[in-house]
Amino acid sequence: MRKYLLLLFLPGSLLFSGACSKGEKANDTTIVPPPVTDTVPRAGYDISLLADCTAFEKKPQVTEMKNQLYVELSGIAPSRVKPGIFYVHEDSGNRNEVYITNTNGDDLGRIVLANVSNRDWEDIATGPGPDPNKRYIYVAEIGDNKAVYSSVIIYRFPEPELPAQGSVQTVLTVTAFDRIELNYPKGPVNAETLMIDPLTKDLYIATKEKARSTLFVARYPQSTTTKTMLAPLAYLPFDLLTSGDISADGSEVLVRSTGQIFYWKREAGESIAKCMLRAPQNAPYAANEPQGEGICFAADGSGYFTNSEIKNHPGYRSAFSFYKRK
Repeated sequence: MRKYLLLLFLPGSLLFSGACSKGEKANDTTIVPPPVTDTVPRAGYDISLLADCTAFEKKPQVTEMKNQLYVELSGIAPSRVKPGIFYVHEDSGNRNEVYITNTNGDDLGRIVLANVSNRDWEDIATGPGPDPNKRYIYVAEIGDNKAVYSSVIIYRFPEPELPAQGSVQTVLTVTAFDRIELNYPKGPVNAETLMIDPLTKDLYIATKEKARSTLFVARYPQSTTTKTMLAPLAYLPFDLLTSGDISADGSEVLVRSTGQIFYWKREAGESIAKCMLRAPQNAPYAANEPQGEGICFAADGSGYFTNSEIKNHPGYRSAFSFYKRK
C-alpha cells in the first residue's frame, strides 16, 4: 500500500513541477500598464518676453488705509452692490474677519465669520452665487505653505446690507455661510489665487509654486455638503502667484506675483483656461509694494487695485494702489 501511494505521488509531482515551470515561461500573464499621459495643456509662452499692456495708466493713485493695524493684507475685492466699497482681509493667524473700506481708505468696520478660524485666508472675490438676486463674498482659505492640508475651503455668503459711508463703524457677524470644501487630485499644494467667472459661476484656483502654476476649477454648482475634487485645466509658467481676478463682465483677467501683473482680454465664447493659455500682456506695476498680495478690478471697470503686506517691511504703510484705465 505504501509503495502504491508513492508511485501515484511521484508522477503527479513531476507533472505538476514541469507544468509550472513551463507555464511561467509560456503563459506569463503579467500586464504592463501603458505609460500615463498627462493631457493637461501647457502654456508655451515666456513671461519674460511679453508685450506691454497700454490700457491702463503706468503711475497708480496710492491711498493709505486709515487703519494701520492691518499689516498683513492678503486680498482685495470690490463690493458688487455698493459703489466705492471694498473688502480686504489678512492671512494666516489673524482674525476671522473681512474688513470694510472704500476708495478713501476709511475704516468702515468688519464682517466676522462666526465659529471659523483664519487658518490661512489668502484671497477674496465677489460675484454671483446661488441666488440670482444677490451678490456674494468668497473668502479663500487656500494657503498651505508646507502642503500638509488634505483640503482647502471657500467660504461663501451674500454681501450684507451696509450703512451709508461716513456713518458709525459696522460690525456684522455672519453665522450662515456656505462651506465649499475642495481637494486637489494629487495631494496638497499651496495657492493664493481665487477667481470666479461671473459668466458661469465656476471657481478657479491658481497654485503658488516656483516657476509654475496649475489652474484648477470647481464647476458650478459647487457642493456645500461633500468634498469636491478640483479639476486641473492648464499648466502656466508663472512664478509664485499671489492673487487674481476676473472683471465683472467676464471680459478681462488679471493675475499677479509680488513683482509682476499679467493681463488678458478674453475673447467672446472663450473659456478661462483657453484664455490663460494664450500669452498675456504685462500690465502696469509701479513696484511700490514690499510684498504685493492682492489684486482686483474696480466694479465699474475703471481700472484695477492692488495691495500688499507690510508686516516685515519697516517704513511702509498699509495702502492700496489704483491703476486707472485710459
